[in-house]
Formats: sequence, structure tokens, C-alpha cells
Amino acid sequence: MTATTNTNTKAAVLAEALPWLKALHGKIVVVKYGGNAMTDDALKAAFAADMVFLRNVGIHPVVVHGGGPQISAMLKRLGIAGEFKGGFRVTTPEVLDVARMVLFGQVGRELVNLINAHGPYAVGITGE
Repeated sequence: MTATTNTNTKAAVLAEALPWLKALHGKIVVVKYGGNAMTDDALKAAFAADMVFLRNVGIHPVVVHGGGPQISAMLKRLGIAGEFKGGFRVTTPEVLDVARMVLFGQVGRELVNLINAHGPYAVGITGE
């Protein structure tokens, strides 16, 4: 892709996004962060940059993240059997402790750091 083509593509995307940017200016927008975006370094960086972009155009993103694969990996590493019923994780007190540790101590912290590499935009919180 040439520089001109890349510039034209970016201009077209921004022109298409403009009505949404105007409509959402000053509003809180909840964004789900999960799936492949959490496992690929390039997608992680792009997601963080997108959240910074939204903030800089006057939108207030609130990110709600997943972490299922990271929880499963930590459970395996700790030798704790994970169980699923009907596609949902069975969350015992022991599994809940691991989930808290992974979601807030690993996944959330990494996301906050990726976003804050662009400036002081993000703060991690839990519901506790």
C-alpha cells in the first residue's frame, strides 16, 4: 500500500466515522475487550490506541475486559482443575481467587499500561 493510498483510506474511515464521533461526543461508551484482541500483541496495541483516540475526540470509553483464556492458563499452571458446565466456568471459591488475581493483577494491569503508554488516560478498577 502506498502512502497516498494509506492516507486516502484513513481519510475515508474518519469521514465515515464523523457522524458517530459527533453523536457520541461527551458520552460514556462501554467497550468490551476480549477474544483475539487480548492474545495478539499488535491487536492489543491497536485496541489501546483506539481507546486513546476515542478519549481525544471527546468520547469517554469504559472498557470491560474478559480473561477466560488467561484464567484457564493460570489454573492449569497452579494445578487447579477448571470445570465448565453448559459453556460456563464453574467458579468455586478457589477458582474465584485465581480469577480475581488474573483479571485485576494481570489482564487489567496490562491493559491500563498499554493505554497509559500514550498518556495518563486509564485507571483500573474492580467491582469490589
